[in-house]
Amino acid sequence: MPIKIQDSLPAQKTLEGENIFVMTEYRAMHQDIRPLHVLVLNLMPAKIETETQLLRKLSNTPLQVEVEFMQTASYQPRHVEASHLDTFYTVFDEVKNRNFDGMIITGAPLDHKKFEDVSYWPELCQIMEWSRTHVHCTLHMCWGTYAALYYHYGIDKVNLEKKLSGVYEHHVMKKNSPLFRGFDDVFYAPQSRAMTVPREEIEKVPELELLACSDEAGVTIVKTRDSRQFFITCHPEYDSDTLAREYFRDKKKGMNPDLPVNYFPGNDPERPPVVRWRSAGQLLYSNWLNYYVYQSTPYDVKQIAGENNEDK
Repeated sequence: MPIKIQDSLPAQKTLEGENIFVMTEYRAMHQDIRPLHVLVLNLMPAKIETETQLLRKLSNTPLQVEVEFMQTASYQPRHVEASHLDTFYTVFDEVKNRNFDGMIITGAPLDHKKFEDVSYWPELCQIMEWSRTHVHCTLHMCWGTYAALYYHYGIDKVNLEKKLSGVYEHHVMKKNSPLFRGFDDVFYAPQSRAMTVPREEIEKVPELELLACSDEAGVTIVKTRDSRQFFITCHPEYDSDTLAREYFRDKKKGMNPDLPVNYFPGNDPERPPVVRWRSAGQLLYSNWLNYYVYQSTPYDVKQIAGENNEDK
């Protein structure tokens, strides 16, 4: 089944070139079916790249998904054309009276900055609070995960001395969780961050459940026991060359970065990396969308406020 996106979104051409079924608004108008409504708050500077990565994962399911992108109103992005934002993005004031089946809050390159010092922090707090009553299930990614854990549960991030970059081995801790249907007991996923949260801080909060972790990378996937919020520190959506581009970018800036771990064959940055995370990454997004959004969201999204899911 297809993913529904706005007509002429740049990701359309890329996805269709990868043989991914994409449905434009015009075609979707002629189908009598209720699609899932997913809102993506894209905080990343490289907006088009992030759009494409997420749409690639959300599209490979038997569900019709209507994706909308949102930006912050209190901060104007500088790495994307204003015309792109005007055409494809909305702001919170335009959606705050609506309900959504799912929401994704992306990361942002703000690792060492205090949350309160982020220019759009008050707006982000408002959005995260709104999501509790207007979104059936919210998926937080990387910096978005740390921001949400801090806002909702007071768990502050811990800065790392060196950036964690590479493809790490992760262990499934709740094998009967629908999120891990089809997973191996051990899976690989990219990490790219300079912050973490201690496992014991997660385990102190009764409302939180640790689902996956890594001996090297630490806490990886957490969810609330009512399955309304997911917190993911890894990047299963990354392209094969994303870590390479980050590495060469930082090297060009004179930052002397370490080679990403378990990424370049033979630790030779001239050799193309071998992808070991694509299947697990696709399963993660497909299972989240199916079991935690589609299977449990009310048919009338206006009923989302105040709902309570059973622990899964």
